[in-house]
Amino acid sequence: MTEPLYRPNVGIALFNREGRVLIARRLRDDGPEIVLPGHEWQMPQGGVDQGEDLVAAARRELWEETNVTSASYLAETAVWVAYDFPPYDGPPHRLSPFRGQRQRWVAFRFEGSEAEIEVTQSRGGMEPEFSEWRWEALDRLAVLVVPFKRAVYEHVAREFRAFADV
Repeated sequence: MTEPLYRPNVGIALFNREGRVLIARRLRDDGPEIVLPGHEWQMPQGGVDQGEDLVAAARRELWEETNVTSASYLAETAVWVAYDFPPYDGPPHRLSPFRGQRQRWVAFRFEGSEAEIEVTQSRGGMEPEFSEWRWEALDRLAVLVVPFKRAVYEHVAREFRAFADV
């Protein structure tokens, strides 16, 4: 039997003009991607299709999950970082074949009006994952996310610190 693989994934850190980051409250579990009480917040993220450019995938996911298109590219993390899913014994799920997710992160600066941000509607054939959004300080994100993603969020905060210090 082969070892389960990590799913290629992109995370998005969308910074506003004040250096805060967009986070959104998860609606529900997504198979092995569970939501724990008190840790429902996260930044947008999603799968990278085979052969898809990382920044293009980040823009697509940002639009699908938040409706945002008014964003300028800032940077991306230099290395892939991974997290393992917690134990899962639920019904078969699209993420079931994977051990976890292997991510690169892309930072954008939000250039639009907050009226553009909409996390509760379906776009691109994807069901909404979030119920609400807000801006948050980058250094607070790790305590808001589920524990199995915490080390990744700490890594992202170190990599993108300069964009929070405006």
